[in-house]
Amino acid sequence: MTAQTPLLTRLAPPAVRPSHRVQYLLERNWMAFKSFWWVIIAGFFEPIFYLFSIGIGIGALIGDIQLSNGDLVPYAAFVAPAMLAASAMNGAVYESTFNIFFKLRYGNVYTAALATPVGPGDIAVSEIVWSLSRGAIYSGAFLAVMGFMGLATSWWALLALPVAILIGFAFAAVGMAATTFMNSWQDFDKIQLVIMPLFLFSGTFYPLDVYPPIMQQFAKISPLYHGVELVRAFTLGNVSPDLWPHVLFLMIMGILGFLVVGRRLERLLLK
Repeated sequence: MTAQTPLLTRLAPPAVRPSHRVQYLLERNWMAFKSFWWVIIAGFFEPIFYLFSIGIGIGALIGDIQLSNGDLVPYAAFVAPAMLAASAMNGAVYESTFNIFFKLRYGNVYTAALATPVGPGDIAVSEIVWSLSRGAIYSGAFLAVMGFMGLATSWWALLALPVAILIGFAFAAVGMAATTFMNSWQDFDKIQLVIMPLFLFSGTFYPLDVYPPIMQQFAKISPLYHGVELVRAFTLGNVSPDLWPHVLFLMIMGILGFLVVGRRLERLLLK
């Protein structure tokens, strides 16, 4: 036994570690999705409306935006990557909060699953994967719209989809972790209280340097800001080693969220 094994056991005990049975829970979610696909697909249009109303409508009045490297880009090309990152965030958060809460508190879906060889770790992985998949659907469709409109100016934009999946992973894991602490539907007001400031003040609509210094510091600890910076860099072709801290931030956020989900599900479902 290595020295790292006790630490691993404390962070992710055997009961919360995933197994090959994850696929069965994903299959269950897919069967449910086929009956309510229109509800999920409808969420794709929100960022599209923002893009047309703000990116194109107001963009005609604003003109070009200067990036941190000095390049000038049309306002629509500046906003579109942020809307793609927000699509990944919204899809993952909505799936990992409202739907998970119903399954956990009312549907008894997980209680029934635990009557089989499925464990809490399988539930955590399957639901996080399913939630980030919803964000990936939104982001993939939005990226296609960006390409059609000529707002993705570099072949690096193809890597914006893996970045969107990473954003979805981070927000799905933390969203599901937060859901395990909720006791009523009213608690979801707190989710909106967090999501809306992230959406508005993460460098989505304006460069960070136009904000007051205190708002700039707030934005730099926003998970969406790191996602926006990554997606914008790829869609505009401004790729550099400076992007790695953004990747690490989102990876650490997702891993910590997963560990919390596993422990919380073990406590709630195996008590």
